[in-house]
Amino acid sequence: MAITRRQKEVIDFLSSFTQKNGYSPSYEEIASGLGLASLATVHKHITNLQNKGLLQRAHNRSRSIDVLPARTSKKGADRLPLLGRIAAGRPVEAIESAESISLGDIIGNREVFALEVRGDSMRDEHIVSGDYVLVERTRTAREGEIIVALIDGSDATLKRFYREGAMIRLQPSNATMDPIYAPAASVTIQGKVLGMLRKYA
Repeated sequence: MAITRRQKEVIDFLSSFTQKNGYSPSYEEIASGLGLASLATVHKHITNLQNKGLLQRAHNRSRSIDVLPARTSKKGADRLPLLGRIAAGRPVEAIESAESISLGDIIGNREVFALEVRGDSMRDEHIVSGDYVLVERTRTAREGEIIVALIDGSDATLKRFYREGAMIRLQPSNATMDPIYAPAASVTIQGKVLGMLRKYA
């Protein structure tokens, strides 16, 4: 996961302090150890690292900041070099960066599964047969979100979600296809789409 130089310094300090002392440092000790003048800056770094899944802390006790082990892939490195930004419109100056990216950057700490798409009902969303959607496991969704819905406990489908009174409208993104209407009681939300993967070769 891409982190800043200062965030890496925070993680290194936490790891070193905890290994040496057997407990995690206080915010004051982190600020002193890294030469930071503001505890608010320490809090910001800790919060950002927690959101990236690199730290965890218990809010009901002191000295509770734990460095989490890095996620690894059994089939090898799951990180890719993120070398910069590429224009899809007007060209931009090519500036190489030293960042990297992984699925963990997109997924975070959420429970996520992947599904291979079959069919073209979502083609106007640029989701076509053979693509893989990344789905956050959840039982709820907001109006218009792309969800995985289970109808009558057996038929799964990928559609946009709309509630219309006692009915649910599952809207395809394909002008040639009609929406699916089903009683709300017969529709179970399995998850909502976070992103998509496509393989060209």
